[in-house]
Amino acid sequence: MYNLYKLKNGLRVVTEYIEHVNSISVGLFVENGSRNEVVINSGISHFIEHMFFKGTKNRTAKQIAEDIENVGGQINAYTSKESTCYYIKTLNTHVDLCIEVLSDMLFNSNFNEEDIDKEKGVVIEEINMNGDSPEDVLADIHAKAAFGEDSLSYPILGFIDTVKSFNRAMILDYLKKHYTPNNCVLSICGKFDSKQLEDLVEKYFGNWCVGNEIRTEYTAPILKDNFLFTEKNIEQLHINLGLKGVQLGDEKGYSLILLNNILGGGASSILFQKIREELGLCYSVYSYMLSYKNIGLLNIYVGLSPVYGEKVVEVIKDELDKFIKTGISDDMLSKNKEKIKANYILGLESTSSRMFSNGKSVLFLNRINKPEDIILKIDDINYESISYIFEQCFKPGIVNGAFVGKNVEHKNISLLAQKEVIAYNNIDNNI
Repeated sequence: MYNLYKLKNGLRVVTEYIEHVNSISVGLFVENGSRNEVVINSGISHFIEHMFFKGTKNRTAKQIAEDIENVGGQINAYTSKESTCYYIKTLNTHVDLCIEVLSDMLFNSNFNEEDIDKEKGVVIEEINMNGDSPEDVLADIHAKAAFGEDSLSYPILGFIDTVKSFNRAMILDYLKKHYTPNNCVLSICGKFDSKQLEDLVEKYFGNWCVGNEIRTEYTAPILKDNFLFTEKNIEQLHINLGLKGVQLGDEKGYSLILLNNILGGGASSILFQKIREELGLCYSVYSYMLSYKNIGLLNIYVGLSPVYGEKVVEVIKDELDKFIKTGISDDMLSKNKEKIKANYILGLESTSSRMFSNGKSVLFLNRINKPEDIILKIDDINYESISYIFEQCFKPGIVNGAFVGKNVEHKNISLLAQKEVIAYNNIDNNI
């Protein structure tokens, strides 16, 4: 049973009651991430996420963790391009503790200069760790290739130089502008008493009032046609090739999900069967969607020996051409509808996954996407919407890309991709 309502201060609350469970998951979603930043404060959203765990007027950093973990619960957070989420999962008998701890972190965090200085070192180490991962480096430079100077290209972790510049005044000013009740959603899923829950939400979040009533708004960036390369002393070549995708909330996105599943969504997919099973060129190959407000991407990833780099790009382009020309049969359409329905339903078998789904849906789309509604939308996928996706996303071909590795023939890849490959070195993560 779902309930969606708004407090007087503008905070949206979405709850889902599940009778047969004994857990509760609570998440506070903020429509704020690296996309909301500018170059000089890149990474501040992620840094603030860290700082909320460093102690409040009522708890030390250790006590925040202990109060949840001592009752067998879990507490964590994440920052993405467009949102930040703080979440707790416990037995449903501790719902009051979950809501109180989240409110304490939100309203009473200390942001001591000493803690800020310490956490700079932690985040810089996280940036360095990210630089040691070729997949993470690839994701960052592909964002740069696809979105250019738009803030969607900024790394979530920020840059070492910007992280070093953060101070208490910057953090408090950023919080005042972006952490507002009308810009947030409280998502709760599990077994609870509805009246008690409403009273708890009002008690701990009802007095949250700020002057800034501006909701987050995004521009519509133009997808760039860049191809970037970063030299890294590793054995494999890592490749991301970008096609046009669909924006978040686009109803035709379900058709792209289905086509993506056929192209590179699993071991039976076109790319996996051709590149790994038939040709033996790699261990890992898949495709995946990235959907944001006003823009989207469909990415093809492959990691393999540099000697096969040119060959695999040729094969991917050939398979894309075949896919566009042959389309899909009735049998493929039917089977893949069942696949994505199963993947969706299986992904909602915990209170935390349902809490995340509800929270993000209300945060970005201001509505609840009920499972039965999603299933109907999947069932409604037809050849008209499939043709639209082929025309809009696949027929333009590979639009942009990124490469990480060593001993790569730039000119040859350039000819294959029909674009200029630009050397792009951001390994040190300085501006």
